[in-house]
Amino acid sequence: MSDFEPFYDVSRTYEDNYAKGPFGAFAQALTQASAPERGSAPAENESASADNEGASNTGTGAAAFMGQPVNLAFGIPAGPLLNSRFTTAAFRMGFDLATYKTVRSRAWGCNPFPNVLAVHPKSADGSLTPGSAELDEGVLADTNYELPISISNSFGVPSQDPDVWQPDMRAAIVAAGPGQVLVPSFQGSRVEGMSEAEYIADHATTARLVKETGARLMVMNTSCPNEGHNRLLCHDPLLVGRITEAVKNEIGDTPLMIKLAFIPSDGDLELMVRSTVGRGTVQGFSTINTISARLVDKDGNQALPGAGRDRSGVCGNAIRGAGLDMVRRLAAIRERLGLDFEINGVGGVVSPDDYAAYKAAGADSVMSATGAMWDAELAHKIKAQLRA
Repeated sequence: MSDFEPFYDVSRTYEDNYAKGPFGAFAQALTQASAPERGSAPAENESASADNEGASNTGTGAAAFMGQPVNLAFGIPAGPLLNSRFTTAAFRMGFDLATYKTVRSRAWGCNPFPNVLAVHPKSADGSLTPGSAELDEGVLADTNYELPISISNSFGVPSQDPDVWQPDMRAAIVAAGPGQVLVPSFQGSRVEGMSEAEYIADHATTARLVKETGARLMVMNTSCPNEGHNRLLCHDPLLVGRITEAVKNEIGDTPLMIKLAFIPSDGDLELMVRSTVGRGTVQGFSTINTISARLVDKDGNQALPGAGRDRSGVCGNAIRGAGLDMVRRLAAIRERLGLDFEINGVGGVVSPDDYAAYKAAGADSVMSATGAMWDAELAHKIKAQLRA
C-alpha cells in the first residue's frame, strides 16, 4: 500500500465523501494558508521558468493548457475532485490543473455503494487490453488495494443541482493559485422520452451554466454510459459533432475539450476528429477515461451489487497501455491532417516516468486520477524529476 491515505475514501459513500472530504494529505493541505504551496509555482530562490523549462524539455515549449498559462500542464482529470474543497486541496498539493467533477443541468444520483473496488488483471504487468477475452470473462475485484493501483469506477456520473454546483464552481475557480487553472467538466443528461434535439439542447444548456461561473475553458464528457447501459456517446462521432456545434454556439470563444474512451477503430477516431476539430467546434481531446470490464469476486460472482452493474469502467495502472495508444494515434491523425488541437493524456499515470511516457507519445498535457488519489505527492515528484 501507499504511504498516503487516498484523498477520496473508498470505504465511504460518495455522499459522505462529498460532505466530509477530502482526506489524508489533501485534508491537511486545506488547513494551510491560502497562498500557493510548494510545487504550484517556483519559489523565489528558484528560476522563475523552472517548470516551463521542464515542459520544454519534454517537447511542448512554454507550459500552457488550452490557451491558459500554467506552471506545468499536469493535474487531475474529471472524477475524484468532487467540489471546491477537493480542487483547492489539489492546487495546494501542486497539481496545476484541477478538474471539477462532471456536472449536469439537474441533480443526478450516484450508483449504490460500493463504487470503488481494487481490480486485479491476470497479466504479469497488471494491464488490460481493449478487446481481450478477459474483459468479458471476468476480472477479479475486491478490497485488497495494492500498488500499482487499478480500481473500478462505478459512480454513474452523479451531480448536484446547478443551484449548488454553480456557486461552488465559482469558488473553485477563484481558489486557483498563480499558474493554475480550474477545469470544469460537464455532460448532457438523457432521460426517458427525450428526443435527440432535446438531448443536444441539454448539453448546450449545461455548457452555458458552466460558462456563467467564469470558467475560462471546459471539458465535455462523452466517455461515460450516457447513451444507455454500457453505451458511450463517443461511439457516435457524428452525434458528438452535432452536440459540440450547439455547445459552441452557447459558449463562443471559450475553449472546448472533449473526453474520450478508448476507440479501437482508426476510422472512427479520425471521424471524431473531422466531425469536431475539423468543423472548428473542439480544441482538444482528453483520453482515455476507463476500459469497461466484467468484474467478479473470488467466486466468479458479480462484484458490484445491483442490476446493470455487472460491468464497470476500470481505471489506474491497468489502462496505461491503452491510454498511450490512443494518444499516439491522435497525434498521428493530427500530424497527417494538419489540424491544430491539444491532446490531454490520461490513464495509469502513477509515477513521473508515466508522465514522461505520455509526453513522448504526443500529449500536450497529462492528468492522473487513480494515481493521484493514492499518492498526493505525485505532482511534486514529477516537478522534482523535471528540475533534476
